This record gives sequence, C-alpha cells and structure tokens, in this order.
Amino acid sequence: MTTRNGAGRLAAAALATALGVSALAACGGSDGSGDSAEGGSGGTESKTVTLVSHDSFNASPAVLKEFTQETGYTVKVLKSGDAGEALNKEILTKGAPQGDVFFGVDNTLLSRALDNGLFTPYEAKGLGDVDQAARLDGDRYRVTPVDTGDICVNYDKKYFADKKLAPPASFDDLVKPAYKNLLVTENAATSSPGLGFLLGTIGRYGDDGWQDYWKKLKANGVQVVDGWEQAYNENFSGSAGGRKAKADRPIVVSYASSPPVEVLYAKPRPKTAPTGVATGTCFRQTEFAGLLTGAKNEAGGKALLDFLISEKFQADMPLNMFVNPVVRDVPLPALFTEFGATVDRPETVAPAKIAANREQWVQSWSSLVVK
Repeated sequence: MTTRNGAGRLAAAALATALGVSALAACGGSDGSGDSAEGGSGGTESKTVTLVSHDSFNASPAVLKEFTQETGYTVKVLKSGDAGEALNKEILTKGAPQGDVFFGVDNTLLSRALDNGLFTPYEAKGLGDVDQAARLDGDRYRVTPVDTGDICVNYDKKYFADKKLAPPASFDDLVKPAYKNLLVTENAATSSPGLGFLLGTIGRYGDDGWQDYWKKLKANGVQVVDGWEQAYNENFSGSAGGRKAKADRPIVVSYASSPPVEVLYAKPRPKTAPTGVATGTCFRQTEFAGLLTGAKNEAGGKALLDFLISEKFQADMPLNMFVNPVVRDVPLPALFTEFGATVDRPETVAPAKIAANREQWVQSWSSLVVK
C-alpha cells in the first residue's frame, strides 16, 4: 500500500514543497547521539525516544522541541515507508522493535497489528478527551487514537463550471452517464486511498451490492492507476501537477483535506480552492499509535503517547499532516476549516470485518475491475 496520508504527500510531492522536517530526526541526531546505553525499566533510562512511522508523519520542530523541554526526551523519527510496509517491518521484528512507539496503523490494518501482539497496553493521559468514536480498541488500551481523515472523491471546479455540469456529490452520481470517463482512482491492492474508496463502497452498498456497483463504475469508464501520486499529480486536472501535465480526468479519489493544500502552497495563494470534495463519497480513516512490545524506552514511549493526544500536538497536525484531531474542541487553523470539507456521515467498516474480508474483497475487486 502507499502511504495513507495522500494530503500530506500532496504538500510534499504534488506541490514540490518541503513541509519543514522531511527526514525528521526531530530534535536530536539520527545517529542516536545523546542516548545512554540502556533504556526501559532496567538500567539507565535513554533520553531519546524513537517513533517509528510511515513516511507521511510530520510535525513542527517547535512542537517537538516543547515535548523535549517538558519531558527531557528527544524524539527521533524513523520513517519506514508506506503504512503497510511500515507495519510489515514491525511484525517481522516483533519483540525486538526498531523503536519505542509506532505511529501510522489505521482502521484498515488495525486488527492485523493487534492480532500480531505488537503493542503493550497503555492508557494515555488525556484519553478521556478523545472522541469515543475513534477509540476502536475500547478499554484495552493497546493503541491510542491520534487523528482521523476522510478519503473522498475530489473534483476540478473549473472543469465543471466550464461544462456547466454539476459536480458529483455521491457514490450514486459516479455511475451516471454525465460522468463517464471522468473518474480516476487508485488500485485497491496497492494504494491506501484506493483501498479506502473500495471500503467506502462496501460500507455504502453492503456485501451484496458493492460488486454490482463496481461493474457499473467500470462500464462508466473509471480509470485505475497504481497509486495516489499518479492519480492526483498526473491524471487529475484539478491539481497543480495535473494542470501542468494537462491531465484529462476531472474527478479523483483523494482526501477531504486536499483542497486546503492546493490553497496553502499555491503562489499566488488563491481566494478559493480550485478543487472541491464530494462529501457523499467518503470513508473515514482513524490513525493510531501504540507502545511497541519490547521497547527499550517504555517511559519515554508512554510520555510520547501522552504528547500525541495533547492539545499542542493535536492543534499542530492539520497544516502538517492535513488530518483532523481526535481530541474534542481542539482549535483548527482557519485555512484548514475554510477550504477543507466537513464530512458529517462518512462510511465506515468495522476493523474486525475488514480483517476477516480484506484479502477476499481486494481479490474480487481486482478480478472485476483490473483484470
């Protein structure tokens, strides 16, 4: 799978703009300078805490510095590829992890991580302020919710204005003749947003209806590409990259938070976003962090989990990773709320159901749509 946060990659890849701390050895050196010999419950405690993550993790240096000032721990971030790849690495090193905390497992992969026993339970301080809907592990505390994001169809406003055609608003709209040959999506077998879009259709049409929906979508000319970067940056006419490449698909599967990125990194900055969101096509992702079993610095890992759901970190996420806080009443940046879409009724599928059916669903989807 590709990295789950396409909006975050949009900031770095689509608009060729560094978000400020790309490799993110955070507040300390990636060589572990400043570490003591031992960590955890035995020996001398390490003053470095290592966060293992997918490639889209990003945080303001000033915020991470505050964590160091408050706790004495320096954060080192080890980026391990896309969400699925990063999780696979932790499964392979189970019991002898690469770091102390893992960030980036979402509800599409959660059961796999929990079934492999990757995490030591810990009830993070401030968890009571987290939206109950995001606490998918209940009171077992193996993972801590950190953010949510919505995979949604985006559309090119100029295209639809020029054609005097209403943009799509729902899954049902996408199979209508008016939108024939307009949609590009990612492969559900190789892309996190592609999988999320598939799950959204399963949530919408159920076990008995989603395949018929995809047959209609295929007949209506849906284009499938390997990953989000290709779909959004090369094939979608509404993105900065797509406009430059003269792309011909005005509808794409991306994120509800993609329009603010198009505004934030455009020069000059436009007054309105060039892209819109079809809020009736969304699937809700929830992203988690957990204390890795066998972590060398458990104390530092617990402190970092506390910090990830602190107001300081939660308020920093929207314009760095372009995701929503899980902590209630955290103030959001004006740009994020003005140009991002609010999704009131996203589709969801229970993690246990995803775990039980994911491979079968993807194989069936591939046979229907790709082969």
